[in-house]
Amino acid sequence: MELKGIAAIVTGGGSGLGAATAEALAAAGARVAVMDRNGEAARAVAARIGGTASLGDVTQEEDVAAALDAAQALGPLRLAISCAGIGTAKRIVGRDGPHPLDHFARVIAINLTGSFNLMRLAAARMATVEPDEEGERGMVLNTASIAAYEGQIGQVAYAASKGGIVAMTLPAARELARFGIRVNTIAPGLIETPLMDELPPEAREALGRLPLFPRRLGRAGEFADLVLAVARNRLLNGETIRLDGALRLSPQ
Repeated sequence: MELKGIAAIVTGGGSGLGAATAEALAAAGARVAVMDRNGEAARAVAARIGGTASLGDVTQEEDVAAALDAAQALGPLRLAISCAGIGTAKRIVGRDGPHPLDHFARVIAINLTGSFNLMRLAAARMATVEPDEEGERGMVLNTASIAAYEGQIGQVAYAASKGGIVAMTLPAARELARFGIRVNTIAPGLIETPLMDELPPEAREALGRLPLFPRRLGRAGEFADLVLAVARNRLLNGETIRLDGALRLSPQ
């Protein structure tokens, strides 16, 4: 896919992986709509890259539709990237009793249902875009996690949400192929994001020693680089790519 001049939407684009992805896309010539629950953060990123900002919740149809309207005003919508998500740590049976059901449902709603919500609404619009010389109209890229494969103790809700993203990648790619729309997923490992800033330095250092090579935390820019590579390579479709330095998570 040629990125110059296309319109893209990035959810969770106000910080972390989403912000890095929005910046990389803009640098490659795309016009980017940044959606985030934090309106101030979304506006700050949009101002830096010359894009547009939308305040919204990925689980709400009207919010995503409004953000897609903003994206389509920038050019032909060909990229929809889900980076919005939350982390959690709750045991199935903890000191306070069983895992709260509403907590589990919230993680599934934001991480999994939110990704599907963007995919379904964006794909419906991409299907009306003029195809390029190879018949491609666009691509949806979702963000999973290596926890989808090796979820740790306390990560049952998070792992289930990310596992669902991995599981829907191939069937979604198969279904949307007739429109010339690709679907891919990136499953990052330990990435240096604002969430990591809350940890003590010694904890961050210990985490950085876990990947086999390079022996450090991943960088948001490396995630963004992979997004661009996947978007540009038409043969990548229905695939989940681990981005983790050969890390395999232990039980805890």
